[in-house]
Amino acid sequence: MSDKAVTLTVQEIMERLPHRYPFLLIDKIAECIPGESITAIKNVSINEPFFQGHFPGRPVMPGVLIIEAMAQAGGVLSHVTHADMDPKPLYFLAGIDDARFRRAVTAGDQLVITVTVDRVSRGMWRYNGVAHVDGVKAVSAKILCAPARDQA
Repeated sequence: MSDKAVTLTVQEIMERLPHRYPFLLIDKIAECIPGESITAIKNVSINEPFFQGHFPGRPVMPGVLIIEAMAQAGGVLSHVTHADMDPKPLYFLAGIDDARFRRAVTAGDQLVITVTVDRVSRGMWRYNGVAHVDGVKAVSAKILCAPARDQA
């Protein structure tokens, strides 16, 4: 781990993101290197509300929620990178490119999400995200997050 790396608990994540249950999709930040990368953990529990309908008898985490978890990790990375910015911007998912779903994520899995900064331009962050389960790539995508235009 880098000497500038940060780890965060779920309480510290909630200080940086507006998301709350059932839509906070990351449980822990294992490592965050400001301006560079972040590794987030999502423990996928059978108690997740989406498993009631996706799918009964075969609990599969929806791919769109894995992408959302990547975007949330990117949001935390942006906030940690600009910890001194006041007021803190609210970031919205603005684009997804090259999403690939290679393995189902099911109840009991631990999703390890790594997001790296590709570039930052005019306040918009472009990330490369990869989610692994047991060291096997499950999902990859390029994600664009943009600050809200109005902070009302």
